[in-house]
Amino acid sequence: MADLQKANFGKRIIASILDFILLGILAVGLAALLSWAFGYDGYLNTVQETYTKYETEYGVEFQLSQQEYEALSQEEKAHLLEAYDALNKDETLTYSYNMLISLTMLILNFSILFGVIMTEFVAPLILKNGQTVGKKIFEIALMHTDGIQVSNVQLFARAVLGKFAIEMMIPLSIIMMLFFNTIGIVGIIILVVLLVAQLVCLIRTRTNALIHDIIAGTIAVDIESQRIFKTREELLEYTKKQHAEKVAHSPYYTN
Repeated sequence: MADLQKANFGKRIIASILDFILLGILAVGLAALLSWAFGYDGYLNTVQETYTKYETEYGVEFQLSQQEYEALSQEEKAHLLEAYDALNKDETLTYSYNMLISLTMLILNFSILFGVIMTEFVAPLILKNGQTVGKKIFEIALMHTDGIQVSNVQLFARAVLGKFAIEMMIPLSIIMMLFFNTIGIVGIIILVVLLVAQLVCLIRTRTNALIHDIIAGTIAVDIESQRIFKTREELLEYTKKQHAEKVAHSPYYTN
């Protein structure tokens, strides 16, 4: 589109930060509710108490740095391994630890999904023109790349597939797996590749789009200066009118 009025990049960033804060508030609220409902703190306490129990019983400390471990004598290392062996055979600990990991991922996924749907899908349905609360405040709208009003399907794809699945849950899931030591260098490589892909999309696309906008085929525009058409028919009619006016004002035009 020749007359594309892209939204100011600075405004886009500030609007996104505001929306992210709102998303975080909603996600944390639901996470607290789900944690209570599933008894998350109970499993966490069981894990912590079991570790403390074996540390006291064997007179060891499990949380050691590599340097601290290397400083132990052979006898102390053997005693520590004996404590670890007893710890790993504790069925209650194993069950609680597995539940802790599963609930962490479950609560994280559902809470963030809820926040994304509310801020990036439900809010735009209410405010119209693809506007989130942040976009509404800073007069930014979304439209299809050809100038047509953004559809509900596009909004959903942008929010759930783009923002939630690719831009949020892939990085967060990898970070969680790194925290629980269930993934290695591959996870870090994926994070770097995803970051580079985002930067390439931002720099190389004419509309400075990110992955979620590319997936949905949407553009962030200035709502005050950008004309957004409701239908393709309306766009076609406007294009014909513009062409007719251009021809009429051409020095080669004769009536």
